[in-house]
Amino acid sequence: MTAAAGVLSVRRGTPADHAFLRTMLVEAAFWRPGIPRPEVDAALTRPDLAHLLADWGRAGDTAVIAECDAVPVGAAWYRLWTAEQHSYGFVDAATPELAIGVEPGARGRGVGTALLEALIECARQQKLRRLSLSVESDNPALRLYQRLGFRRHGQAEGAWTLVLPLGR
Repeated sequence: MTAAAGVLSVRRGTPADHAFLRTMLVEAAFWRPGIPRPEVDAALTRPDLAHLLADWGRAGDTAVIAECDAVPVGAAWYRLWTAEQHSYGFVDAATPELAIGVEPGARGRGVGTALLEALIECARQQKLRRLSLSVESDNPALRLYQRLGFRRHGQAEGAWTLVLPLGR
């Protein structure tokens, strides 16, 4: 697979990728062009973001990392939540919620597609029934999610919760 700037590859995430996942979480949360992104540590003090990668590496946590010429350019991950502690796209305790972040300069080059296809394959190998996510209705990534088979499950505050059945 190639990206405009070089060879694109996707690999499984490791505990050493935690700092990069934090950076990609900020990219995902502050995706709108023209809006300044805070520093990672400052952004992750927000209560709605602070817990999303806390204790990374617990059972079920799964990540994939996209690299262009061996430089990380994006990440996608999922984890299980409870009704008491979850993120925006929570469906139930058996459905992992995914997140994805891509460096602004790598967007529109197939990185998101490659990440999601790899993460979906991980979920199938783990025999998961479905995945969920939350996306704002005006986020261009919505088209990608729909193209990959995610369907609307619910709506809250201008965002859709989408679910991808994995066909078990």
